[in-house]
Amino acid sequence: MTALTPEDIEFLGRPLYGFFTVATGAVPPQPRPVWFEVTAGRTVELITEPGAAKVRRLRTDPRASLVVTTEVGERERWVSVAGRTSIESEGAHELTNRLAARYWDLGDATRAAELEAMLGADLLRVVIHPEKVTRYSTT
Repeated sequence: MTALTPEDIEFLGRPLYGFFTVATGAVPPQPRPVWFEVTAGRTVELITEPGAAKVRRLRTDPRASLVVTTEVGERERWVSVAGRTSIESEGAHELTNRLAARYWDLGDATRAAELEAMLGADLLRVVIHPEKVTRYSTT
């Protein structure tokens, strides 16, 4: 299947970590946990710094995947989104604000300060354009 279902979108709307893997790089691949957001256009976006290894690797081969799973103690469920990526300089700080509000309690002074530091840095958006979506659920 190549499209996210409404059930996938609802699941991916939860503040869960995604495990992002790029096609090129170390063998075996080395996923990294990331914050992410599904857009109205059904792409998946995450933030990164311009000097990150994932950016260098994506410029060589733009294929990547993101796997999101339930928390420990919940019934097993996961969704995997794979496809080509684009690297965008516009909108990264806005995405960072949305993601921080989703994952953190910004009423916490420490988290608010961490967000301010993040917003002071150069950031990029990595956009996954889904070509293959797979899923598993025990429910």
